[in-house]
This record gives sequence, structure tokens and C-alpha cells, in this order.
Amino acid sequence: MSEFLQGWKRTDYCTKFSTKDVGRDVTLMGWVQTRRDLGALIFVDLRDRTGIMQVVFDESTMESDFSMAEGLRSEFVIAVKGQIVKRDEETVNEKLPTGLIEVKVDRLKVLSRAQTPPFEITDDTGVREEVRLKYRYLDLRRPVMQNNMMMRSRIAAAARDYLNSNGFLDIETPMLTKSTPEGARDYLVPSRIHQGSFYALPQSPQTLKQILMISGFDRYYQIVKCFRDEDLRADRQPEFTQIDIEMSFVDVDDIIEANEGLIAHVFKQTMNIDIPLPLKRLPYQEAMDRYGSDKPDTRFGLELVNVSDIVENTGFQVFSSVVKNGGSVRAINAKGCVDKFARREIDTLVDFVKIYGAKGMAWISMKGDGMSSPITKFFKDDELAALLKRTNAETGDIIFFVGDKDKVVYDALGNLRLKLAEKLALIDESVFDLLWVVDFPVFEYSEEEKRFTAMHHPFTSPKDEDVDKLMDDPANAYAKAYDIVLNGNEIGGGSIRNHSTEVQEKMLRALGFSKEEAWENFGFLLEALKYGAPPHGGIAFGLDRLAMLLLGRASIRDVIAFPKVQNASCPMTGAPTKVSAKQLLELGLKVTE
Repeated sequence: MSEFLQGWKRTDYCTKFSTKDVGRDVTLMGWVQTRRDLGALIFVDLRDRTGIMQVVFDESTMESDFSMAEGLRSEFVIAVKGQIVKRDEETVNEKLPTGLIEVKVDRLKVLSRAQTPPFEITDDTGVREEVRLKYRYLDLRRPVMQNNMMMRSRIAAAARDYLNSNGFLDIETPMLTKSTPEGARDYLVPSRIHQGSFYALPQSPQTLKQILMISGFDRYYQIVKCFRDEDLRADRQPEFTQIDIEMSFVDVDDIIEANEGLIAHVFKQTMNIDIPLPLKRLPYQEAMDRYGSDKPDTRFGLELVNVSDIVENTGFQVFSSVVKNGGSVRAINAKGCVDKFARREIDTLVDFVKIYGAKGMAWISMKGDGMSSPITKFFKDDELAALLKRTNAETGDIIFFVGDKDKVVYDALGNLRLKLAEKLALIDESVFDLLWVVDFPVFEYSEEEKRFTAMHHPFTSPKDEDVDKLMDDPANAYAKAYDIVLNGNEIGGGSIRNHSTEVQEKMLRALGFSKEEAWENFGFLLEALKYGAPPHGGIAFGLDRLAMLLLGRASIRDVIAFPKVQNASCPMTGAPTKVSAKQLLELGLKVTE
């Protein structure tokens, strides 16, 4: 122990004491939360990571240390020695775990003085996020942030506990690795020794965990940092943390079963919630058709209804031409909402779906005195009746329609569905809704690149019956892939991998890699597959996102100790920064304006 703390050993955290400890001599340490000076009595709320203990300085029983207590201010770091006593009845604070007791102080030691902080260290501080992130070390002192970090720690500990007890080995993979075209943009690290060459920070340990399966480790996990140079959103960061898992000699059911056990264990240990197993499984196409999303929130209805066959030959050419050109027309019935949306609000919703590529949105209001809509005049009576029957329309409902390419319709109505649920308060925030989405396509078509890209990643195994479709019919090839969804958020995703060199090479050819390019980029994996690879697969959970959802937070920045902001910078450290000319010279680099 340093000389500075000689004779000052902390007894325990502030909230570890109760009325059972009355009369006990203790030493406590922490920060001054508040100070109330009543002249001969000074009351201080002493705060550590567990909470608050009121400590009392009494001039009549203290000697020289009372003058130090008069100088205490917010966020001073102090140590006190004294005796636990019961509070006077009029000073009891039942809102605090320690509200029945306090410490009558004999000795005080100021461990560190503090300037007046730029904001109050309370949960309802009200200060802008950019200020909190600049002074993150102060922001993290707030009880809500301490609770966030402790919950994150408990989630990681529960995951480790479950995986360790189920035969998984915790194996590290390197942070400096080979740059491979796996989807997102890499963060590159220049090599001083091999000038002109670069390492990449891993987007995930995908190829390396597959090689660990080829190496015979059978069950692997790692709680690992991953890096992607992407545009940021509330639930996305340039560096994020995965619970990464891989298993050998398994099929889809084996992996789902093992990871349902993991999720159930995490919920029980961190939230004391029992998750009924097995979880519901929803095929990808059904999820898209019913909810317009491959990560559906099924806590409420408002499901999509396909009316393409009804409007295909209607006189309303906006709809009929869409269907004849291979698109679809789908609807959402907002039941009982005709009086909740004025025309102005409906126009706002029309503008909202345009954000997701829709050219517009039609609607029918089922008012008490009849239908109100700009489009009903284009329909025959039997067509209109069929539409109302298909959408289960009744007096008091509003039916919203979007017609376009399937992707646009799904995006527009899927997001409208969430918008309506929020506005109509249809979501029970106390419910944790977990499900699997399975049977994903192997590929998705990129309008921007005018080619098929991997929906998950290039190492995903197609279904056995679809191997030949990789080259001949990529739009109809389906994968042994699965995502786990919590309250409309993907918290994990994985697949069975290609353990055959032949199938893996075929997959890469389908993605546009020549044989030479495939071996140049992924030769180390293709070579390893030649030496006896077991059937294997795995999953990766987003630890940040899982913590965010369990805590009911709106942003993963609230569950990451030192996050980046929208432009991928750190307000606290100022990163990224320029480096010296000497450093650039050592790396053989030159920065151009």
C-alpha cells in the first residue's frame, strides 16, 4: 500500500452496510456527491460505484479534521473513518438502500481535489451528449452509466460461464490480419517492416474461427473486438464487440439449440427472466411477406397483406403496372385509427415512406358515413370488395397501400409498420420478444453494383439441394443461415460454413471472383480446407446491441465505455489525429492534401 493510504484500508463499498452493522467502525472511500453545511454539522453524500452513504461531520466530536470538511466540494475524492449509526427518524431516506443509517465521521482524508465539473453527476443531468462524451470520465460516474457498464459486464460473464461449462474453448485470434473483401471497408494498419504492405483490423474472426475448426478444437468462443469502416448509426460503431462462437460436427438445429441455451442463461443470470424454449422460427420469406423485415418485431400486429392478384387488372394503373412489371402491391390495415389520423398526418406518412424509396402511398379511410379515398373511383365494386375482405377492413380502419419492386414495398411498409406502432403505442416495452429467422437466400441483388452479393458472407453454406443453383440460378439459392432477433433487432447471426473446397470455390465464383482472385484473397482458407475439414458452423452475437436492448437504451453509445460519434471521432481524446512526419517516414507513407 502506498504511503498516501497508509492506515486507510477501505472496509467495503458504501451500500454493503445495513442496520445490522450499527456500531461498527468502518473506513469508506469515494466521491462527494453533495454537501449540506448546517454550521456545526456537515452532511455529505459519499458516492462509490454501488451507490451512496450519508456521512456526518460533527464539530463537537471532531478535532482538526472538521475544518477540512468545511472545504469539501462536489467530486472531491475522500476517505472517512467513523462509526455506523442509525439515522434520526426525520432524516430517514427510504429511497436509498442505506437510507436508515449513516456514518458518524471521526477522521477525514482528502485524497484528491476537483474543479467544478461542467455538469452535475446525476442521472437527469440534461446536458448534451457531445458534452458528456467530451468529459466521458465524468459521464461514466453517473449512476445510470455505472449500471450500464455493470450490466454489460454481467452479460459477458454469463456468456463465458455458459460457454465454459458447455465445452467451448476461449481462443484469441489476431488483431493484425490479412485484408480480405468480405463486405465492409477495412481499417488498414501500415507495416513498418514490410513497407508498402498493410495489415487489416478484423471485420470479424470469420476465416480464423473456421481454421480453428479445421485445427480440431471442435468448440470455440471469443468475446472479441471487430472493426468496420462504415457510416455510423445509433446502433453501429467503427469498433464493436462480438460474442463469437463456432462448433464442429453440427447442423443448423445443433447450433440453434446450443445458442438458445446461451441466451436463456444470459437472461436468467442478468434479468432473472425465464425464456421459454425452443424459440419460434420464422422462414425469411415469411418474415418479409408478413412484416416487411428480416428482423421483425412481432410484439404487435399490423402485418402486411399482399393484394397484388386483386389489383393486377384494375383500372388503377399505378397498381396494375407495378404488378405486370414484376413488383407487388401490399397493404397494412391500421385498425380503428380513422379518427386518429387527420388528412395532414396521412400526408406526413406518405412523405415518410418516400424515405425508403416508395414513390407514394395510397390509402382508404373506412369512415362511418362510407369510404374516403382518392383511389376508390378507379376500382370496380367487386375489386373494392375483394380488397376490403383481404385486408379485413371494417368501419374505423385506415388501409395503407404501397406498390413497387418487392424490396421497396418491404422497406416502406416494414418501416411504416414500426412508425404506426410507435404512434399508436402498440408496443409493450416490458416484453422481450425473441425468435429465429431461418432459410435466408444465399445472395441478394445489389442495384448499385448490378450483381449478386452475399447476404451474410462468402463462407455461408448453401442448402445441399441448392449447391448447383449458385452458378445457374443464384436468385433461388437458399442458405443454411439463421439470425436471432430480439424486439425487432438482430442480436446475432450465423450459418453452417462451406467445409468443401469445391463448394467454397463455387461460391466465390458466383460472387464474381476468378480462381486466381479467390486464391489471392482466401488462399489460406482454401488450402486449409484441403486437409480434412469437419462440417462446422457458428454464430456471432452483438454484445453492445444485446446490452443496449436489455437495458432499454436507445443507443449503443450508452453501453460502450468510450464510443465514437457520428463522424467516427472520439470527443474525449480527439482521435483520429495527425501523426508526425517522422512516423510517416518510418512507415514509408506520405499524406497528400
